Amino acid sequence: MNTLVIVLLAAVVLFAAYVLYGRWLAKKWGIDPAAKTPAVRKNDGKDYVPTNGWTVFSHQFSSIAGAGPVTGAIQAAAFGWVPVLLWVLIGGIFFGAVTDFGALYASVKNEGKSMGMLIEKYIGKLGRKLFLLFCWLFCGIVIAAFADMVAGTFNAYTVVDGVTQLAEAAQTNGAAGMVSIMFMVFAVVFGLVQKKWNLSGWKEAVLGVLFIAASFAVGMNCPLIYGKSTWSYITFVYIFFAAVLPMWLLKQPRDYMTTFMFIGMIAGAAVGLLVAHPTMNLPAFTSFNTSLGSMFPILFVTVACGAVSGFHSLVSSGTSSKTVENEKDMLKVGYGAMVLESLLAVLALCVAGAAAAADGTPAAGTPFQIFSR
Repeated sequence: MNTLVIVLLAAVVLFAAYVLYGRWLAKKWGIDPAAKTPAVRKNDGKDYVPTNGWTVFSHQFSSIAGAGPVTGAIQAAAFGWVPVLLWVLIGGIFFGAVTDFGALYASVKNEGKSMGMLIEKYIGKLGRKLFLLFCWLFCGIVIAAFADMVAGTFNAYTVVDGVTQLAEAAQTNGAAGMVSIMFMVFAVVFGLVQKKWNLSGWKEAVLGVLFIAASFAVGMNCPLIYGKSTWSYITFVYIFFAAVLPMWLLKQPRDYMTTFMFIGMIAGAAVGLLVAHPTMNLPAFTSFNTSLGSMFPILFVTVACGAVSGFHSLVSSGTSSKTVENEKDMLKVGYGAMVLESLLAVLALCVAGAAAAADGTPAAGTPFQIFSR
């Protein structure tokens, strides 16, 4: 099957879901554009900061759409592309987007309280304690996994026959690491500029794109050649500052800039499919039992981001709910960001299908390597 047809079909279904089902939910729940949000009522310049709706959307989208929808969709393709596509569309529309939107709505309607405090209010203290314990364990696993992945990506060394030596991609990996560091530096500068001059619209967009270009310019010309352990330390230092700095200073400008890169990545994949419109070489369906295990539950565990992920509720209620300046923005932030992530998962699936051999043999390499190629 032509991958372009798959993407267009998915795009139409997801857009229709946003316009019809998403708006129906907003009306049913009682979104009130005239109501004052917690960001407005409790504005403290740190966590509660009234922010433009598209900026909050950028934060939400880049926080939930990372490695998950790419790696999950490509790995789960072992069951065939049809099960993955159906789960992404059905899950994203009726489970994932509703969960994200619902968590955001509940938090905004309850003074911007995080999910743990909402559970205490409606379920009880024991429920809150159990939930927070789960969050600590879950976040610890997620941080460890992604820190290892990031450090491995930027690592400039490899071991051959027991001898450590520079990898062939040392310069590329080092440049990518430096780009990421400069990205955070310029994000802080962006936040300070925004705080002082309150830019919006095209001015904000132009400045964000310029800072992205500057990050790439510096990073590509000044690569950092470090080993995996050093990059692990650097990653954890960044995690610390991301956790303690005010929203407006790092996370919001970072995510605003990141969204431009995500959109560029999605647009690049879409243009590639439009120009080349390769064939989906992966089989439509393989078996209920593969090397990954049984489809139930492995498919639904593997394709979490892109279909439904409880982690997203921590973003919706932990940060986004404290920056939404108007309730009407909740639809695009809560429901829209998840719909766009689902489209990213579909694109990743089509890229994997295009990269596979004509006989259906999956492409070699990690999901990231496949998607990058």
